[in-house]
Amino acid sequence: MGAAAALALTGCSEEVKRGWYPGTNETTNHSEVLTNLWVNSWIAALVIGLVAWAAMIWCMVAYRRRKNDQGFPKQTGYHMPLETMFTVIPLVLVFGLWGFTDRVQTEVDTPVDDSPLTVTVYGKQWAWDFNYEYEGQEAHYMGVQAQLDTDGNAGVQDTLPTLYLPVDVPVHFELKSRDVAHSFWIPQFLQKRDMLPGKTNHLYLTPQEEGRFDGKCAELCGEYHSEMLFNVEVVSEEEFKQQLDRMEPGLVGDEYNRNPNENPDGAREMEDDLQTPRGGGSH
Repeated sequence: MGAAAALALTGCSEEVKRGWYPGTNETTNHSEVLTNLWVNSWIAALVIGLVAWAAMIWCMVAYRRRKNDQGFPKQTGYHMPLETMFTVIPLVLVFGLWGFTDRVQTEVDTPVDDSPLTVTVYGKQWAWDFNYEYEGQEAHYMGVQAQLDTDGNAGVQDTLPTLYLPVDVPVHFELKSRDVAHSFWIPQFLQKRDMLPGKTNHLYLTPQEEGRFDGKCAELCGEYHSEMLFNVEVVSEEEFKQQLDRMEPGLVGDEYNRNPNENPDGAREMEDDLQTPRGGGSH
């Protein structure tokens, strides 16, 4: 009886109400439009799938081989209306999906010219550096990746690099790599973008929900790729300013980059230079 009651109560939790979504529709200013595109694309795919399955089943039943049938069934070729339908309908579907996707992508990727906060994120094997430029103040955090806890002990997440963001403040992310290809991904924000050596990619969003979120690298980047995690703390603007005051002033730039073809062990040398043991910390 108690187990049944507990199961019923879990249906009222906020996580269950979200269903399959990794976040609510208010996580960022783009969450709702991205969720709608995803859900409606799945609905369209399901409808097309049901129609295709129904047509296949109907053909298998209606044109099945009867007991007294001899030889092969009559073949039909060059049926222009049928061939035209099989060409036009897929084209309409593909261009329709492309149109909706392009509209959403254009909206999401539109630059925010008056964003008061620019965060330059450097991905590196296997951690993250964060540069903050906010209303004339510059600060940085250089992360050293925490080791995986193979025993499953609690507290490992607290040692990860933390990205702080102010709620309801537009953020311009500049995404770079110090060594190999990485990918900046906050699943609950429903957006991710590649980080490529020698190239700067951009991401624009406004966090709209305070709380802690998970971040990770979504591009296989080497031996400790699975450890390349970080925390995201969306806090009030006042608390964000306090966090900036606690960080190292100034910015860290491309001087810490390395060429993996010339120096494949550069990531570990970087850690030695920082003189920070694996397990978390900043420089």
